[in-house]
Formats: sequence, structure tokens, C-alpha cells
Amino acid sequence: MALLLLLILLALGWPVHGTWNNCGTCGLRPLASFYGKRRVVGGTNARPGAWPWIVSIQDSWTVGSQHICGGSLITPQWVVTAAHCFINASYISTWRVVIGANRLSQLGPEAQVRNIRRLLVHELYNNLTHRNDIAVLELDQPIQCSSYIQLACVPDISLRVEELKTCYISGWGATTARSGDESDVLQEARVHLIDVSLCNSSWWYRGEIHHHNLCAGYEQGVIDTCQGDSGGPLVCKDNYGDYFWLVGLTSWGRGCARARQPGVYTSTQHFYNWILVQLGLRAAGRAAE
Repeated sequence: MALLLLLILLALGWPVHGTWNNCGTCGLRPLASFYGKRRVVGGTNARPGAWPWIVSIQDSWTVGSQHICGGSLITPQWVVTAAHCFINASYISTWRVVIGANRLSQLGPEAQVRNIRRLLVHELYNNLTHRNDIAVLELDQPIQCSSYIQLACVPDISLRVEELKTCYISGWGATTARSGDESDVLQEARVHLIDVSLCNSSWWYRGEIHHHNLCAGYEQGVIDTCQGDSGGPLVCKDNYGDYFWLVGLTSWGRGCARARQPGVYTSTQHFYNWILVQLGLRAAGRAAE
């Protein structure tokens, strides 16, 4: 059993300190050390390679390539994102995934582009209740990792996510709730995890938060994900190691940056087994919860 688990973790690139393909240990930010220890207190432009697992999912069917959602690279050929990104989507094979980008209008030589081979949406996803808002994408060809492209770490049940203190959101979504204009340059901001019981209280979301959700942001609002950030990563630094965990996927919220209406995220930890099943690394069983 131990050997099987090791093989699974190596295949996913999750928290084993070994290598698979050319990607090495997951959750690392090779270029972050060059950016110093600046604390992010509001949304700001991210440096190239700052969040090396984030991807831009784009609809190439329209004139030009239009950013639709974010996602995170979890193996060289698989991306995890939100199911609601694909409501009424068509011609998925013509969509593309951009990895290693910072400015979407001007992809640098470090960026790589892939098409989507398969889209697997959670079989119990409900667009009305936001339940099971998760999907995985198989790319047509594996990604080559670099300083600008790394794998995200998905936590299993052993990680105490609620104890993680240093968390960040990132994406190319709208920078103001009013304009709805998406950002050309990747944005980043530091956020706090908010206790789900508080998030579900009568002055907040009034019981709309499910047990497989996380809340993150600030009670006063101001900093939040918004339209276009859907599916993108909520990551938190490990308390004992110099790597980050992909703990959430941007799912929904009431407006953007409103007081007591923080961003709501799909817990990747809750869907750890489901992800393994979709990637063919675990037999189907109780993965669909």
C-alpha cells in the first residue's frame, strides 16, 4: 500500500520530494526568491513566474483568444478548474490553455499553449446551488516545466488547511466590480481564510456555504476575486515547508469585494479522491460526494 501511494503521489507531483517528468516537487515558486519578501495587502500586478501553476483558459472560437477562466496545473497534462466555467460551452476542442503567462496580450517565450483533449466535469455539479463546482482538463500534450511553470500541490485529508495563515489569490479577472474590465496582467493579493461557520452566519451568507467550500478574503471586503477569476487558485503556504498548497478554486460570491461577502472557493482537499479517479490513479468508488 505504501508503494502504491508513493507511485500515485509521484505521478501527481504532490507533496513527495522527488521528481516526475521534468517538474520536480510541486508547490514551489522558483522565481519568488528574486522578488523579495514584499507583503501584498491589496490587488497588484504579479511578477512573471510568481504563481507558476496558474493557467488561462481561453475560448479560441471567438475572434482572437478570449480569457474565460483560470485554472491550476496539477500534472504536466492535467489542469483543475471550476465546473461553472463550461456552462453552455461548445467546441471545447478549439479552446486553449495558456501556461506560464503574465501578460495575456503579449505572451513571452516562457509561455506554453495547449489545446484541450478532454473536459471532465463533476457528475454532481449543480449550477443553481454551486455544489461540486470542479472540473479537470486533459491537455493535448504535456507541459514542459520551467522556472515559470510548476505544478500545484493538492492536499489530502491529512493537511489541516484551517491552520494555514499565508494565503493568496491570483487571476486575470475584473479589477473593479463596477467596470467588469478584466486585467491583461496577472493580479495577486493576500487573503485570510475565514471560518466557514462565520461565513455561513446570518449577517454573511445565511447558510449558502456547503461543507466542501472555503471562504477567503476580509470581513470589510476590499480584496476579492471577481468575474474572470473563476477556477483560479487559492493557495496557502505550508507552515513547515517553503511550498504552497492549492487549497481552493475560485467558485462564486455575491458581488465582488463586498463587506461580509467574501469569495467562496471549492475545497480541493474535499475532492482529492475525485481528482485521482478522473486522472485514472484510483478506482471509482465514493469519489463522487
